[in-house]
Amino acid sequence: MKTETDVRWLTDQEQRAWRTHLDVNKLLMHQLEKDLQPFGLTNNDYEILVNLSESEEQRMRMSDLAAATLQSKSRLSHQITRMENAGLVRREHCESDRRGLYAVLTDLGSETMRKVAPHHVESVRRHFIDLLPAEELEALRESLTPVAHHLRSQRSRS
Repeated sequence: MKTETDVRWLTDQEQRAWRTHLDVNKLLMHQLEKDLQPFGLTNNDYEILVNLSESEEQRMRMSDLAAATLQSKSRLSHQITRMENAGLVRREHCESDRRGLYAVLTDLGSETMRKVAPHHVESVRRHFIDLLPAEELEALRESLTPVAHHLRSQRSRS
């Protein structure tokens, strides 16, 4: 166990960068969620709809969808139940694995994506993309890519 003297405390510059990242992440996710509310969707709903709409045959195995959205299978199951009740998705049994289930985008789910996606993209532009010059967006992507790779590798180990 590390003692207090073994800890590599953050420098002032590191602390400011970390806190700014936390603030931006929380504030941006809150704003994007607020902008989805008029459509009756949450960020989680939208993320699921995007994953399904971009998948082959607009369906994904529940386990793959849980991994893609970083949700536990239990939490995803509750989320899908709510979305089924709204008519956005349905579950189908997997023919090759009787225990497996697919989440499938319904016609209403597809229609909802067509209606909501332009508003969501505009929200992302207004609150993030258009606030940074192109070269800073590229620098941000480049600087965060190693963090994303590291965190994905950590997730796959657990």
